[in-house]
Amino acid sequence: MKDSGASTPRPIDIALLASVFVVAACGLLYELAAGALASYLLGDSVLQFSTIIGTYLFAMGVGSWLSRYFERQLPAHFLRIELLVALVGGSLPAVLFIANAYVPGAFRVLLYGMVLLVGTLVGLEIPLVMRILKRNVALKDLVSQVLTFDYLGALAVSLAFPLLLVPHLGLVRTGLLFGAMNAAVAVWALWLFRHELRHLRAHVLACAAVLGALLAGLWGAEHITRLAEDRFYQDRIVMSANSPYQRIVVTQGRAGHRLFLNGNLQFAERDEYRYHEALVHPAMAAHGAPRKVAVLGGGDGMAVREILKYPSVESVTLVELDPAMTRLFGENPTLRRLNGDALASPKLRVVNTDAFQWLQDGKETYDVIVVDFPDPTNFAIGKLYTNSFYALLDQRLAASGYAVVQTTSPLVARQSFWTVVQTIESVGLAATPYHAHVPSFGEWGFVIASRRPWHAPDALPPGLRFLDAASLPLLFDFPRDMARVDAEVNRLSNQVLVHTYEREWGAVAH
Repeated sequence: MKDSGASTPRPIDIALLASVFVVAACGLLYELAAGALASYLLGDSVLQFSTIIGTYLFAMGVGSWLSRYFERQLPAHFLRIELLVALVGGSLPAVLFIANAYVPGAFRVLLYGMVLLVGTLVGLEIPLVMRILKRNVALKDLVSQVLTFDYLGALAVSLAFPLLLVPHLGLVRTGLLFGAMNAAVAVWALWLFRHELRHLRAHVLACAAVLGALLAGLWGAEHITRLAEDRFYQDRIVMSANSPYQRIVVTQGRAGHRLFLNGNLQFAERDEYRYHEALVHPAMAAHGAPRKVAVLGGGDGMAVREILKYPSVESVTLVELDPAMTRLFGENPTLRRLNGDALASPKLRVVNTDAFQWLQDGKETYDVIVVDFPDPTNFAIGKLYTNSFYALLDQRLAASGYAVVQTTSPLVARQSFWTVVQTIESVGLAATPYHAHVPSFGEWGFVIASRRPWHAPDALPPGLRFLDAASLPLLFDFPRDMARVDAEVNRLSNQVLVHTYEREWGAVAH
């Protein structure tokens, strides 16, 4: 007697297994999109991804449990659930972007509400497909086949999301595209089960409406993104780009051009000279005659612009993780004007890699190293402020060299600022803290790290707009409300700085 499990799969079964692949890919994409949005807009990527994934998996469990109550008309239920997943999941990035711009107080509630809803619906999908397939497939083959296609779909989207989808399509268009794919599965189910479905006309209209809405959203995705971002940034967006690492936005308004990475201001044209002069010149001028200089971060080229004002400089190595940054600021005429075309200098070598890895892998030493990373808003950036990082920095610093690190505001985030100082000192380097007022940021802090004492230089390069030799020592004087406080060492194992930073800046935001 022939085993029913060995029967040749019907075309309808193959079609349903292909649907499992699409369903799994779409479900994981909505989860990744929610996590990415939460980390962009709320900070602390580890916390946001952990809570989003946990909420999503819990909701899937709820959906799987609820599937027991679907007993009749399983194809019709599957079709309706697919349409709901397509509509809610596909519109998730667009809705959250708009909510963050227009109703920021509701963003967190809406985020987790949509994740719960999408997770519950996705949790319903696979059990229903398995019960439909059970009509013609033995249980052991059914489970292995469904899970295989489910995992393959998850693998495909987990690779495509950071490498292809977000860099080339952006979050809004990616969400809508995968929503349309979910809707296409519903249309496929409509065709496969057309003879079983009651109210066929109503199902056809529902499929057409959902698919039409998602395709219309895809057509207007750029407008949706600009609508949300124009409101959020308050200035006209003149250029934007997505990379595997971040969302890059440049705006133009009364403050001139402003650069935002993942929604966080990096510089404003009207006063960036204050920040970059304060970052670069106290260390460069004090060295005397620096020849080899490295810049870690700073892909906008502003720090390189200041470094090139020293005739003694023979080479500058710019280590910037995101090639989209160096490409944008090296090719766009407006941005090249801002950095004085520094990225085209024959003295410059650009290395697009992780700065931590670059320090580990190389042995070349430098007279001055300028560390210009974003603030430690998450653990991925926080590792660049740890004692492990500064120990590597020490190894790449020439015996008479200076490193300078941008920190954060010693006024707003006092504990965070002195945590960086304490961490630098913990690896045996002398730390010389200072601060400067940058109107776009307020009071901002920096730390010079070295093996030899820092002494104020006698002269600075000509043509500076902010600093001169007479006023420079004032930057190293800390009033009582910014004076040193006790702080822990920031280690890879605890990342205390990320938590401290989030607490201090969060108190200001609220």
